[in-house]
Amino acid sequence: MIKLQYYIKTKRKLNLKSPLRFTEKLQWYKLYYRNPLMTVCVDKYSVREYVSSKGLGHILIPLYGVYERVDDINFEKLPDKFVLKATNGSHTNIICEDKSNLDFNKTRKLLDNWINSRTVKAGREWPYYIVKPRIICEKYLETDENNDLIDYKFICFDGKVFCVFVNSERYLDENMRFGIYSRDFEHLKYRRKGLRDTDNTIRKPFNYEKMVEIAEILSEDFPHVRVDLYNINGNIYFGELTFFHGSGYVEFEPDDFDFVLGSKFRLIKY
Repeated sequence: MIKLQYYIKTKRKLNLKSPLRFTEKLQWYKLYYRNPLMTVCVDKYSVREYVSSKGLGHILIPLYGVYERVDDINFEKLPDKFVLKATNGSHTNIICEDKSNLDFNKTRKLLDNWINSRTVKAGREWPYYIVKPRIICEKYLETDENNDLIDYKFICFDGKVFCVFVNSERYLDENMRFGIYSRDFEHLKYRRKGLRDTDNTIRKPFNYEKMVEIAEILSEDFPHVRVDLYNINGNIYFGELTFFHGSGYVEFEPDDFDFVLGSKFRLIKY
């Protein structure tokens, strides 16, 4: 199935015997690296314990609650602004900027669907298979003067940051900007196919070196993981850990960046 999906997504035959591309190695990673710690780290609630165990509890976004049933959520007790997330999924977030405008019935139905009906096997990303479906409610992180909350995605191999994917203007959904930066935050010539480049418009954030240090601490237990962080006026917050960026189907321009990333990815079985 992974071979078929890879071909459908990329129009290329998947090489699992001697993979060279980053996207190929991510498919190999799905199949042959089965570290049980990965399941803890993809769970948006359990990962908080992992982050705390690394001495980094101070970068966790404040938590209002965790719920096994949607009926347990008391919206009246929540602040005017908050974020709801499913613990076992991707793109399963509700960002509430004003509770008075929130349709509670529609929100409950959506959350209930995430808990009870979500299919997690589409990309064959096995760590999600046994994550207990729950809903967490976190503090709303304020955006900047441009209504933006920049997402810094540190691409790490063997506990070292190699490069950073930077998402900005995320409020524009498919028209968001995506930039690729070196470990030293120099804008690189590569880009993600289908998304606008940041065009070197993103300044190096304050406390950037601390962000690199945090990413390397959180990635040290794995051959590869993406560490997502936010930086708001020098205050660093943890986003998530992701082991299969884009499920291994992302295309880059120029295409050789797929091989550049792949050359840093050491494959070991677990």
